[in-house]
Amino acid sequence: MITIIDYEAGNLTSVARALVKTGHECEITGDPDRIAGAERLIFPGVGAAGAAMASLERSGIDAAIATAVGRGIPVMGICLGTQVILENSSENNARCLGIVKGRVAPFATDMVDSRGDRLKIPHMGWNAVAMQKSHPVFDGIDPEDRFYFVHSFYPAPADPATVIATTDYGVTFASVIGFANLVATQFHPEKSGRAGLHILENFCRWIPC
Repeated sequence: MITIIDYEAGNLTSVARALVKTGHECEITGDPDRIAGAERLIFPGVGAAGAAMASLERSGIDAAIATAVGRGIPVMGICLGTQVILENSSENNARCLGIVKGRVAPFATDMVDSRGDRLKIPHMGWNAVAMQKSHPVFDGIDPEDRFYFVHSFYPAPADPATVIATTDYGVTFASVIGFANLVATQFHPEKSGRAGLHILENFCRWIPC
């Protein structure tokens, strides 16, 4: 059973529908006890860091996530769920969960592409992901595959060893981070077509070492 965290900031139904397409059962819950005791956990998110952290702390889900990660079960973060596992975010000057050392930084408003054209913020649409190290959740993913992004802030981990993949958008940023039993994507696999579903399927079968 895959547990999807409901903390009033998640793209929950899209993630659930994507998991059903892969043939895996899931539940959506905001119950800290069920989250702490989950077999496999997805931490999605759409929204602002400050509001998300307030909800996590008010509900006790912040401690439940830390417990689940500490138990060694497979955990996946998505978008905002990826950002708030870091220590702090420039969005709302939010103090975050601190599971991964580092911060969440804003895209500069004056970024340009290779032709000198101004890049729009938020970064919205399809983009490539360059693997920096192999990971079981990305087995079978083609380097030409594209994934769907919607964000104005990006993860900036302190330890390069936690960077699994990068993406270029005015700056090269960490688009997949993680360690041990945790993997987290800045893009939305549930909105990324065949390749995204393949990543979710890999996650559902992943047994961390």
